[in-house]
Amino acid sequence: MKGLCIELLHNSSSQKCFATVAPVVAEVEQKKTFDSETAGLLVEELRKSFNSGRTKSYEWRMLQLSNIGRMLDEKEKDIIEALYKDLSKPELEAFISEISTAKSSCKEALEGLKQWMVPQKVKTSISTYPSSAEIVSEPLGVVLVISTWNFPFLLSIDPVIGAISAGNAVVLKPSEIAPATSSLLAQLVEEYLDSSAVKVVEGAIPETTALLEQRWDKILYTGSARVGRIVMAAAAKHLTPVILELGGKSPAIVDSDVDLQVAVRRIIAGKWALNNGQACIGVDYIITTKDFAPKLIEALKNELEQFFGKDPMNSKDISRIVSSTQFARLVKLLEEDKVSDKIVLGGQTDENQLKIAPTILLDIPEDTQIMNEEIFGPLLPIVTVEKIEGSFDVINSRPKPLAVYVFTNNEQLKKSFVENISSGGMLINDTVLHVAVAGLPFGGVGESGMGSYHGKFSFDGFSHKKSVLYRSFSGDSTLRYPPYTPEKQKLLKAVISGNIFSIIMALIGW
Repeated sequence: MKGLCIELLHNSSSQKCFATVAPVVAEVEQKKTFDSETAGLLVEELRKSFNSGRTKSYEWRMLQLSNIGRMLDEKEKDIIEALYKDLSKPELEAFISEISTAKSSCKEALEGLKQWMVPQKVKTSISTYPSSAEIVSEPLGVVLVISTWNFPFLLSIDPVIGAISAGNAVVLKPSEIAPATSSLLAQLVEEYLDSSAVKVVEGAIPETTALLEQRWDKILYTGSARVGRIVMAAAAKHLTPVILELGGKSPAIVDSDVDLQVAVRRIIAGKWALNNGQACIGVDYIITTKDFAPKLIEALKNELEQFFGKDPMNSKDISRIVSSTQFARLVKLLEEDKVSDKIVLGGQTDENQLKIAPTILLDIPEDTQIMNEEIFGPLLPIVTVEKIEGSFDVINSRPKPLAVYVFTNNEQLKKSFVENISSGGMLINDTVLHVAVAGLPFGGVGESGMGSYHGKFSFDGFSHKKSVLYRSFSGDSTLRYPPYTPEKQKLLKAVISGNIFSIIMALIGW
């Protein structure tokens, strides 16, 4: 528009230029406005599409899923470039954690959808004889997916795969904090998917607010617990069910009997090599014994140098902080009075590049901000206890985390952790890989979220399980109808009890 104005100014008076351009500017601005009314019209359009039945067929679902698979293959380079623009995410990390994982989800849906859609047969009782019963998975309707910025492609497309496989119409709201990926998603969805049933709405708080004012049949939100409460409150006005994928402080417990090098490498993989700690399932803090802490810290130092070099601030294998706002938040955590003198490694920051070095801190006081909120960055506190069993109390004193990681060779300790620690997921002797197992649901509990998805769990999460009982007109018994004679009552009680002997006795009049 600026170029158009300059060109017109060059050829005529400025008054004529602005007279010509002003209506065009107003028209463009009007088109860009996405308010509650616009959102309502969008939902109405999608509901018409859903009500037509087009999204319910197996063929439509398979076509959309096939197109997503083709999109992931054909646009891999574009996706990697967008992720680099938003997060400086290394190419291999972007491929493994976002593209490859999305491909696996899409492939699983394509291979499993026919079986997922088959009604589940249910055994009936003698009280309904003769009859048959089944559970039918039916799509919910028009659903909303609100994504986040840390894995902006995967955490957008993966829920959409689930919603489509279940036969729903979908609106995706990507995060504005990852603008390159958001813009790419809008472009790709329009190019590859059925635009009458799958839409992308870009924008920030006003657009999200407008969307949340509408009636949806389900909302899946990924992000913070604070915003999760806002989403849930908005959904409650319409009695809309929600899946909330939140976060929390996910700990890693390190026993002294482990293969230390392997354990440390896997912790690094679940912290700094995972979007530089900006991951809801990333290791938030470590718990170990006071005696073992020095060995653990030394091993972390050595392996971090192997992974990212002597100057990690210049490493090309580590992501940057997503925004200046997030950078300032992390620096504030680091510079708190009771925290800054607890740094045992790292602590360097570069505001211009939005980079913070991998930083390890030891025994930070519990009343500090860093120990009371999800860190979501490259800062890693180590909490020490006298005995490793003391980690139970540390974890259970906090809200339930999205994930817990336990490194030990002690079988009894493994069993105790599984039985006594409540979390969204748990992984023994590694980090984050549980989300790569298709047969495991991904979701939180308590403060870390509600509901789950991934693979078949995504299909189930976006489906209604409808109970269906089939009966014919034959075999109709007068037992259920008045008048209720003593003989009927005796026989009816025997039938309901399911006791064959009692039924025979009632039939012969005993």
